[in-house]
Amino acid sequence: MEALRWLPLLLGPLLLQGSRATGPIRAFVVPHSHMDVGWVYTVQESMRAYAANVYTSVVAELARGEQRRFIAVEQEFFRLWWDGVASEQQKQQVRQLLAQGHLEFVLGGQVMHDEAVTHIDDQILQLTEGHGFLYETFGVRPRFSWHVDPFGASATTPTLFALAGFNAHLISRIDYDLKDAMQEAQGLQFVWRGSPSLSAQQEIFTHVMDQFSYCTPAHLPFSNRSGFYWNGIAVFPEPPPDGVYPNMSEPVTPANIELYAQALVANVKQRAMWFRTPHVLWPWGCDKQFFNASVQFANMDPLLDHINSRATELGVTVEYATLGDYFHALHELNVTWGIRDHHDFLPYASEQLQAWTGFYTSRSTLKGLARQASALLYAGESMFTRYMWPAPRGTLDPTWALQQLQQLRWAVSEVQHHDAITGTESPKVSDMYTEHLAIGALGVHKLMAAITRDSAQRVALGSDSGTRPEGHLASVYNPLAWTVTTIVTLTVSFPRVSVTDESGHFVPAQIQNSTKEPFAYDLLILVTIPGLSYRHYSIRPTTGTQAAVTVASTVRFGRRLRRTSRGDRRLVPVVNDCYTVLLDPDTNLLHSVQERQSNRTVRMAQEFLEYRANGDIKQGPISDNYLFAPSETAAPAWEAVGLEIVAGKLVTEIRQHFYRDAMAQAYTYAIHSRLAHVSQGPSGELLCHRIEQEYRVGPLELNREAILRTSSDLDSRQVLYSDNNGYQVQRRPYRDYTNNTIARNYYPMVQSSFIEDGRSRLVLLSERAHGVSSQGSGQVEVMLHRRLWNNLAWDLNYNLTLNDTSVVHPVLWLLLGPRAVTTALRLQSALALQHRPVVLLGELPGDGAPTQGHAPKPQAPQQQAAVTLPPNLHLQILSIPGWSYSTNHSEHAQALRTSHQGQAQADLHRVLLRLHHLYEAGEDPVLSQPVTVNLEAVLRGLGPVVAVEERSLTGTWDVHTMRRWSWRTNPGHKTGCPTSPSRPPRGSSVTVHPKEIRTFFVHFRQQ
Repeated sequence: MEALRWLPLLLGPLLLQGSRATGPIRAFVVPHSHMDVGWVYTVQESMRAYAANVYTSVVAELARGEQRRFIAVEQEFFRLWWDGVASEQQKQQVRQLLAQGHLEFVLGGQVMHDEAVTHIDDQILQLTEGHGFLYETFGVRPRFSWHVDPFGASATTPTLFALAGFNAHLISRIDYDLKDAMQEAQGLQFVWRGSPSLSAQQEIFTHVMDQFSYCTPAHLPFSNRSGFYWNGIAVFPEPPPDGVYPNMSEPVTPANIELYAQALVANVKQRAMWFRTPHVLWPWGCDKQFFNASVQFANMDPLLDHINSRATELGVTVEYATLGDYFHALHELNVTWGIRDHHDFLPYASEQLQAWTGFYTSRSTLKGLARQASALLYAGESMFTRYMWPAPRGTLDPTWALQQLQQLRWAVSEVQHHDAITGTESPKVSDMYTEHLAIGALGVHKLMAAITRDSAQRVALGSDSGTRPEGHLASVYNPLAWTVTTIVTLTVSFPRVSVTDESGHFVPAQIQNSTKEPFAYDLLILVTIPGLSYRHYSIRPTTGTQAAVTVASTVRFGRRLRRTSRGDRRLVPVVNDCYTVLLDPDTNLLHSVQERQSNRTVRMAQEFLEYRANGDIKQGPISDNYLFAPSETAAPAWEAVGLEIVAGKLVTEIRQHFYRDAMAQAYTYAIHSRLAHVSQGPSGELLCHRIEQEYRVGPLELNREAILRTSSDLDSRQVLYSDNNGYQVQRRPYRDYTNNTIARNYYPMVQSSFIEDGRSRLVLLSERAHGVSSQGSGQVEVMLHRRLWNNLAWDLNYNLTLNDTSVVHPVLWLLLGPRAVTTALRLQSALALQHRPVVLLGELPGDGAPTQGHAPKPQAPQQQAAVTLPPNLHLQILSIPGWSYSTNHSEHAQALRTSHQGQAQADLHRVLLRLHHLYEAGEDPVLSQPVTVNLEAVLRGLGPVVAVEERSLTGTWDVHTMRRWSWRTNPGHKTGCPTSPSRPPRGSSVTVHPKEIRTFFVHFRQQ
């Protein structure tokens, strides 16, 4: 079947090598605890019930047994334990266990991030947060991944982990039928080249866990209790006072040790048949395990000794191991491995009727909030960095400022967890994530307001004479490293208004009735802001006649019932320099779009539909937080639609309101489309070439899954393209399955998707993750919202039924045009949507005189030089991370050996810079070329550059000393050589090739 299309290519070279080597099987028993940062219980509930006890008891037990091992994965729980629970003695034990190799940090991110609906920038952030803590505290740098629970595997992840210095990558959840086939063919291990452009440069050895996944097999043929879980199951909210937990496995005794041995050996041998070498990874643990490591090791120690005493007879040896022990032994065998290309393992289905594609949309509000917080953090990081360099220009306390940024870094990292942004958590945990994001965002907003307030006070925008405020001061910051022309929207309480810039010049603007507040107005301002710069705008009510703000006019069309158009109507055009949008007044629906570049008119219609979900497990498959199992094809969710067109000189808005019932007063769905009236010259190209759409969806009826379907006459042949994490694009041809075909043809859209034919491409850009599919040629449907309930006991017990009664307001931008044009515009436009200018509002002090439309003439301020990069290069981060460690590893290790006391003071002088080439090799004749930039010239506004150090992705390695393992691949040569850059920085000049992400520490001369 299609899902196995790459398997023969992978297995061909493997079969030439012969089957698994003969000889005794060597089983590596890897103790671990899967500790979800959220999911059913809040972080604090988990810390109290079991998580703190995991580290307390594991550290104690590892110190008592030389042969014992343990791997620690996510950092959030460990950091909370380290900072708030661990004694100095326990901290010293941790350092000793790490030095001995008995305790190993794998993965090392703040969380185990989801791979389907997270953005690459946020994946890097959470990994950087965890790695920075580990390196600063212990001098250790994780070398292996442990991505055992994300629901499908993205092709972005192996590339990121290679860039972070990992030697091997481990995943588990892939489509059930594909895993079965790979097991039978001994194809669960391969070298993955996740990026088509980077290919062997950033490849990584990848191990897919077998059908038992990361949990120890629980079935024991001789007992009615689960096996190998001697500490039982964690109890909430508090550990039981008598220490007796539910479902504790039978203790190992002389009477049953042989039965235990037979069960373990049989499972090891079963697994060995699925792999090509005699080395078997045997995970020992599961969710919330090892909270009583004493009883765990006390039972496993004699069992392993018993098996090893009969190793010759049993054909198996067993040993405690870290993940690094297993991969090191595997690497030493020097086997030749097959190569997997850049295809991902999405979507994920665990059974025929269980397609895990619902979570692409679950809890859309949280998905949107997570991305908004990330964008705010991105803006705050660069604004603070620019404030500090070349010298602080105000009264801001840098220590306080860094605390605000660190709080939001933690919250944004936390919500990337695979049961967080996915929407698969319980309501109280969703509330926890929301609260953490809101608190962090508030702190960074205060920081940015303080910085802009200092700036505004240096700009003569008015004098404070003690009179009441006469208007608003809007400080608008562009966080992208390109000049951006766009429209910002503010809500004001007065209908006549003037808008002026710092020099007193009128600024093009438009005012219209607000779509959100009944007695207010939307003020739309056209702004052009250089990279990493801000502009200040004065907004004053006026009674004069010379205000630059134009007033939009509104034309309303009567409500129309859902029906087929008569075909003899006159279409209503909405026109700008790039598009003519044609509306059908007979139906109040979109009819077609003409794009000016090729003068092609594409028939196009948009409407809302709903999939009905079954809520009774007795009646068939159910949809829930995770699963999408529609009972039938989607049906229209409306009976009537209203239309109004709000036309202005700056913008025209098309407002469509969809009513579930023809006589209903309130609408359930809405589309607000916006076309900007700007020229498509260099400054307005991105703004002109997009149709901005904001939707209103909800509240939904129970067991409904709402989609927006856009249908066109593009001959796309049901081939969809959607992105992996905003980094690269996957081709998604429609596939037929025996069961659940609709759901298994849904894919995640993190930032973009498109369909195309030989002449045109229709692009959808998103500011949050959605599920997306093409169920027919020329169609693309986006799932916007879900509200579900079912009677599955497991879902009810954990409150995971997704009875989401909210109203959501997602945004999509549409691009239409020839492939060459949309290729050039798609990636920059996606970032323009993700990182829209940040608007900070303040009061405009009055001067006691009424304004008659004439603005004062203050002195234009002198701002720092803008930060401007070429259009194919994205400034992925510019920040002051605050790490205090020496960038010389030997010096840092020596410092850790000589002093463990106290908290090191944050280093405010080290600037973290990361550059990302946006384009694939060969994607565009110009933009896909390597680009060389002089960092001293680009960053001249921050002061003279003293030194540029290239680092690994998370900053913990000097790339010149980072050596990753090479894995032999067919036809026998080694690839993936030590990952040091082939083009080291020449002074401050850096060349970035297609899809490269390069990370630097930049040091400036202090003023």
